[in-house]
Amino acid sequence: MDTTVGLRERKKAETRQAVHEAALRLAVEHGLDAVTVEMIVDAANISRRTFSNYFAGKEDAVLYGEEQRIRRLLELVRAQPPGMTAWQALRRSVEEMYHLEGEPVREWAVRTRLARRHPALLDRQLGNLAGLERDLADAIADRESTVPPAVTAAAFLVALRLATHTWTEEDEARTLLDVVDETLALMARPFT
Repeated sequence: MDTTVGLRERKKAETRQAVHEAALRLAVEHGLDAVTVEMIVDAANISRRTFSNYFAGKEDAVLYGEEQRIRRLLELVRAQPPGMTAWQALRRSVEEMYHLEGEPVREWAVRTRLARRHPALLDRQLGNLAGLERDLADAIADRESTVPPAVTAAAFLVALRLATHTWTEEDEARTLLDVVDETLALMARPFT
């Protein structure tokens, strides 16, 4: 029974990922307004009903990967050992996430950012980030810090956003982790 449940869950995860990738690719190629759910289901080779079982709309499908990364980051922050300051727990979590997921492809990051410039996606993304900021503040609330948890969480997310933007725009051969480390080190001074 456990094998069947494990296989079923793995197949569901693979389907969600395939639909997300198809939706993101189509949004970059055609613009979100031109993409229909029918185009996505055709590209992912699934039925309309299957799409509806996983996502409420095309915006959900496009943002699925980002939402998964948010959940993973929160899990990693909550799993950090006691005794670490809030900033140390956040930094260690990013490093662990990077090592779990590997180096992203710069072209993919640029294309993803372009797809997310659509107003409907921006609204949803801002809502996701506001939720992440609250959840991160809750996750670090019991950790030592010279700054309130909400300020620490907000500063941390701003640093990640700036580092990612810098990395996608530069022509240097630095890894995303190198740019993130540099940015977090600069931002960390008041928090450590």
